[in-house]
Amino acid sequence: MTEQPPEPFEPVVEDWQTAVAIVAHPDDMEYGGAAAVARWTGQGKTVVYVMVTSGEAGIDSMDPEECRPLREAEQIASARVVGVETVEFLGYPDGVVEYGLQLRRDIARVVRRHRPDIVITSNFRETYGGVFLNQADHIAVGRATLDGVRDAGNRWVFRELLDEGHEPWNGVRQIWAASSPEARHAVDTTGTFDLGVASLEKHKAYLAGLAGLGGAMADAREFLEGFGRGAGTRLGTRFAVPFEVFPLR
Repeated sequence: MTEQPPEPFEPVVEDWQTAVAIVAHPDDMEYGGAAAVARWTGQGKTVVYVMVTSGEAGIDSMDPEECRPLREAEQIASARVVGVETVEFLGYPDGVVEYGLQLRRDIARVVRRHRPDIVITSNFRETYGGVFLNQADHIAVGRATLDGVRDAGNRWVFRELLDEGHEPWNGVRQIWAASSPEARHAVDTTGTFDLGVASLEKHKAYLAGLAGLGGAMADAREFLEGFGRGAGTRLGTRFAVPFEVFPLR
């Protein structure tokens, strides 16, 4: 029996002006999504990054207290490469993020403060397709983002946010989960692919740690080329970034 090729991707909508990316760690946006962000900021859109943790448990050879400021600095530098000027860190402990009311509330607060059209998060499915397991923080943050965005629009959920001066926001049109195995949409990143590579390469200490462990993800260009070409084939472009799209309006 002949194996059927995967269905082509549809392009994501791009008639929006503001987006917030809410992910678990520094580097999560760079492993695939940064080239898309470079495309959008190049179109004059505003994208804000929010990291739930500071990735302080991500380098085996470095104590978390030493690692935290380094990874934050690398993320800020990385974001600037693709036109992102605002990077926030929520301060959750790396590696042990739990889905729950506190995380939902903090995400709802982010959404009410920034009032975006689009919210981006990372894949929250159990795998990246096949047997390549996802990481627990990614799953918790992605699922909390789905709920926190909707909580942001309900004034009677997390009423303390009203006391803080954060009025409800129902303006999020869609939530996009990057690199999901359930993706049906994508964006052409052919023209901004090199910026995406440069953005990931700003995570010098993290990549050096991966190289020391023999990790395949340590070679930024090689990893992103393989990832981008696969998605690009389904979009009909050289490179692309895939998204699972959840419409809200």
